[in-house]
Amino acid sequence: MKTIRIGSGAGYAGDRIEPAVELMEKGNLDYIIFECLAERTVALGQKDKQSNPELGYNQRLKERMVKILPLAQKNHIRVVTNMGAANPKAAAEEICGLARELGVGGLKIACVTGDDIGDRLDRYAEHDILENGKKLKDIQDSLISANAYMGAEGIIEALARDADIVVTGRVSDPALTIGPLVHEFGWTLEECPDQMGQAVLAGHLLECAGQVTGGYYADPGYKEVPDLDRLGFPLLEVSEDGSFIVTKVEGSGGLVCVDTCKEQTIYEIHNPKAYMTPDAIADFSQVRYEQAGNNRVRAAGAATHGKPENLKVTIGYQDCFIGEGEISYGGKNCLERAKMAGKIVESRFQQMGLAIEELRIDYIGYNSLYLSAISDQLTQSEPAEVRLHVSARTQDAQTACAVADEVETLYTNGPAGGGGARKYVEEVFSVCSIFIPREDVHAEVTYMVTEGGSL
Repeated sequence: MKTIRIGSGAGYAGDRIEPAVELMEKGNLDYIIFECLAERTVALGQKDKQSNPELGYNQRLKERMVKILPLAQKNHIRVVTNMGAANPKAAAEEICGLARELGVGGLKIACVTGDDIGDRLDRYAEHDILENGKKLKDIQDSLISANAYMGAEGIIEALARDADIVVTGRVSDPALTIGPLVHEFGWTLEECPDQMGQAVLAGHLLECAGQVTGGYYADPGYKEVPDLDRLGFPLLEVSEDGSFIVTKVEGSGGLVCVDTCKEQTIYEIHNPKAYMTPDAIADFSQVRYEQAGNNRVRAAGAATHGKPENLKVTIGYQDCFIGEGEISYGGKNCLERAKMAGKIVESRFQQMGLAIEELRIDYIGYNSLYLSAISDQLTQSEPAEVRLHVSARTQDAQTACAVADEVETLYTNGPAGGGGARKYVEEVFSVCSIFIPREDVHAEVTYMVTEGGSL
């Protein structure tokens, strides 16, 4: 039975590079995926693109590609990634330039676009925003970007035309894996619903890289995971019938067991019976895992129930400014001094008439995780040190600066013993979502070849 080996080289935009290199050197891979997009990542990419039309792709693209392009060519590994972010064409051009510099010729690079619908958002002005029930037109003046979650269709087309590197914008996370599997095995939703369910599951397990090899599982003394400092990323051995083995490179750090797979399976899944992706509505309710050896887990039981009529669109918009200030208090009575400082700045904000939409006062080391209602019950004795953290949401940078400045003034204006003050002001780009008909979005694939190859 035909088997494909596919690895995960990254689980988010800033992930480590060494595990991907290890996989490509030792994993005997056919494919490697790099999942490097989140909702805000695309919006920030669009902001970069607005300031420079040659930017907008993943900021670590060059760093990764310098390491992996020679390995991709040497070991005949095909690469699928969403590092194109807001500008897949520029990303593909950058990869071509890097390949030329590295002397890596004959690579066919495919660029998948079509997710960016920002130029026609006016069509959807009356659509409801999923997160708050408002109309899209209510935030019309602050919109930055709009990117639909596409499925694997563009990736499948690119691989069918022998692309070695496939660079996309916003596709669903599992699509990076679904594309290679559908290309290799010819699965369709109509004829192979269970195999397609397994494909979605495979993509879901790979999308966060080190999470499934123990990174997000580890809890010392409770759930032990060896050698996290050199955590290996996962690879799958996928068979033509849809069954697959989750494993990692022998000798790498981390752990692959039934429980690491179970935890990742329910990660970001609202309804295990109906996990909505552009390619399929997956049903994970009957998924079964079986330990099949050391760091080897067999996965089966996923299914599908058709596919959604609509696609989700992530909308990026300019939201607000956040002003932050921090200062530490230590020694006897430090918590009470920190609380006094918190009351002082809150009173000062009122005296100054600052237009603050939301205010948060945290006592780090005491209540910053659980808030006072819970922390008061958990804390058995006074902490030895507390760091006061004040943050405020405002609509303008000037007010945010005033918030941060006022915390710094605690240095000399009391209470006693404050030290290590720092302040920050940040413009916030937020995201929201709408649904649009899937027929409104079409994947487009363009190709380029590094020197020494041909289309």
